[in-house]
Amino acid sequence: MQTLAAALVVAGSAVAIVRTRGYIVPKDRKLMALTAWQYEVVGHAARRIVAPDRPFDPTIPSADELDVAGFVDGWVFRLPARVQRDLGRFLAFVEHLAPLGVGFGSRFTRLGPAQQDSVLSSLESSSSDLLRAGFDGLRSLVFMGYYRDARTWGIVSYDGPLVNRPSGGWR
Repeated sequence: MQTLAAALVVAGSAVAIVRTRGYIVPKDRKLMALTAWQYEVVGHAARRIVAPDRPFDPTIPSADELDVAGFVDGWVFRLPARVQRDLGRFLAFVEHLAPLGVGFGSRFTRLGPAQQDSVLSSLESSSSDLLRAGFDGLRSLVFMGYYRDARTWGIVSYDGPLVNRPSGGWR
């Protein structure tokens, strides 16, 4: 029994090492809380969560232009360790297991946009309170990272905060 348990641990470790390889973080990016694979999962999820309704409208900035994944990394750095751990576990679920639940055999970050949308939709509408809450948390982090930039305010017809408002407005 001990030999079987040890073999499972070794096999599981080998799979984990293989499954968390091949992620690329820009050379100028110093991660604070997220690992390279977590940063990439957040980046892919952000691109889908804030995908523009008008994809060819140059006035709508992308999640990459606004460095949403970088914002999330900095925000998560300030969270308690157990919350960081829970987010990491949820991101692992999104990357490796959630695609299987909707019939895809690949990692989330290797799926096409429509397939990623299916995975995220399945999390959003899951019968599991835990998965829905995880998705809500990820979506909230992405929205905070995206809508913090004044270039996004017009998309939702928001003309900026009243506090410290310039006399001519924010635009």
